[in-house]
This record gives sequence, C-alpha cells and structure tokens, in this order.
Amino acid sequence: MVKALGRGVFQMEHSVSIASYAAVAGKKEGDGPMGKCFDRVEEDSHFGQKTWEQAESRMQQETIYHALEKASVKPDDIDVILAGDLINQCTSSTYSLRPFGVPFLGLFGACSTMAEGIITGSLILSSGAGKRCVAATSSHFSTAERQFRFPLSYGGQRPPTAQWTCTASGAVVLDTETKNAPKITGACIGKITDLGVTDANNMGAAMAPAAADTLTRWFKATGTSPENYDAIVTGDLGKIGGKLLLELIMKQGYEINPCYHDCGAMMFDADTQDTHAGGSGCGCGGSLLCGHFLPLVKSGKIKRMLFMATGALMSPMLVQQGESIPSIAHIVEIVSGKE
Repeated sequence: MVKALGRGVFQMEHSVSIASYAAVAGKKEGDGPMGKCFDRVEEDSHFGQKTWEQAESRMQQETIYHALEKASVKPDDIDVILAGDLINQCTSSTYSLRPFGVPFLGLFGACSTMAEGIITGSLILSSGAGKRCVAATSSHFSTAERQFRFPLSYGGQRPPTAQWTCTASGAVVLDTETKNAPKITGACIGKITDLGVTDANNMGAAMAPAAADTLTRWFKATGTSPENYDAIVTGDLGKIGGKLLLELIMKQGYEINPCYHDCGAMMFDADTQDTHAGGSGCGCGGSLLCGHFLPLVKSGKIKRMLFMATGALMSPMLVQQGESIPSIAHIVEIVSGKE
C-alpha cells in the first residue's frame, strides 16, 4: 500500500527492499575515478558482439544476471522486469531480455529511466501484483552518440557544454522480504518541463529546471528539507546542469550543496579524460547508484538519500526541426535497512 502526499508524490506504508544490485561499465568508465565500484569493467567496448547495439544489449543482460546471482534467484523467480534505454523502441532492453522468458515492461524516460523503473517496480510490489521484480537500464556511447548527435565517424568538435554518454548499466532486484537491505520508502513522479533549450549538446541546462521542480515538490509534499538527507544524488546533470540546479533550488529556499552529488560529474576525471561537462546516459546514474551509493546505504554510511534521475526526452527528428527539449526528473527515497 502507498500513501499519496500530493500529485505524483507518495510514501510506501510498507517499504520495498533492494535485495541486490549490480553495475557493469566500459573501459573509459573503468579508468575514471569511480572505476573500482563496478562489478565488472569490460575492456572490449563491443562486449564480444558484432554491432554497438548488440554490445549494449549484452552489457545490460550481463548486469541483470549479476544482480540475480547476488540475490540468489533465477529468472523464473522474477515476476516482471522493467527496463529501458536510449535507443529507438528501447531495442537494447528488448533484445537483451529475449532469453529470460519473464514478463516485461519496456520503459522510456531517457536518462531518468532507472528511477522510473524503481518507482514502477515498487508500486507493483506494494500493490501485491508481484513478489519480486527487476529494474534495469543501460546506455552505450557508440549507440547513443550516433543516434542523437552526429555520426561517430564525422569527428565534429564537442562544445564545452557537451557530456559523454556512459557505456554502463545498472540493475536492482526488488522484493518485500529481504532484511538488512536498502529500502524504498517514497517517490516523486516528475512533470515534463521545457524552458526552450534547443541545444542537444547542453542537456544539463535542459534538465536542471525539471530537477528543481521535482525536488521542490518533494520537499513541500513531505515536509522535509535537505538537512534530512545524507545525500541528494542526481543522475547526470553534469557540471553545468548541477551548478544550475543549485542556483534554481536556492531560489526556492533550499540549500542542497552540502549533501549534493551528481553521477555525471563523478564518473570521469575532467583533467585526464576529456569529457567536458561530464557523463550522461541512462547507465550513468544507474551504474553509480548500484555500484557506489547503494553499498553505502547498505553499510549504514548513508542512512537516507534521494536518488533523482533526470532525462532529456528529445527526439532526434524534432530537434532537427528546431523543437526544444522537454525534460523530466523522478525521485526515489532510499533509506538504510541495516538493523
């Protein structure tokens, strides 16, 4: 059961457990400052496959298998898998899940997909419609860049506002029974926000207003403030979008800087890896949530956090037609279940 606190804002009357989690990343991500937090770093960006799209599917598939193994469960034990990615028709997820034989809900929230999957899975379990589910997402530099920006072979110069799409994947197994595990206690479903940004190489600026709106709605509906959290984590606003969020949320009367982290800003070393404004992609926030933050929650070092994944809901065709970029942000509240 859930308790509605406002439009799209709710708390779990009986929390949902994150029974296990896993993260897999590519070589560039593994060479960065967060490289040691992943379950596996793959040196071959093709993941042993013939195409980039097959590579991303294989990466997501392996990540889900890692999470299932950690939870000591098999695909037959899962009631539903919720997954999505950046590629048209969520094909990376669709093709990765062909061998599982598990009921599937494909999700598209761009880079907000990890939070969207966790929220949807938590609601399914809270309703009694299932006992165990998986939420997963992925992104791959070579699949996303050639779909959304320019052909990889073009060699165009990247502006300082551009972010580097991460080759990474994250997956969680959710249930209502696992003890001493991180718990999902609430969520806020984002609203589409569009302030007219048209530059696909400045997604941080497009997504920051959505993050500020969702975070403000959460604080007001729950009666909480930044001081109630050990960490407030955004998925991939990057350095530019992260700074803009701090400014926007300050105008609403909230100072989040002491506990604020952005996965896009954390993923790469700006001085040595030439990624400009930082990392992006579904796999950016998904992999660092699973590889870095959830272990800290499980150990009790982080007792209460907000994971807010942001997404630029752009279409390559509409951007070419001059349309602006609608964006969204979803919040998941996670607390330590350490007893």
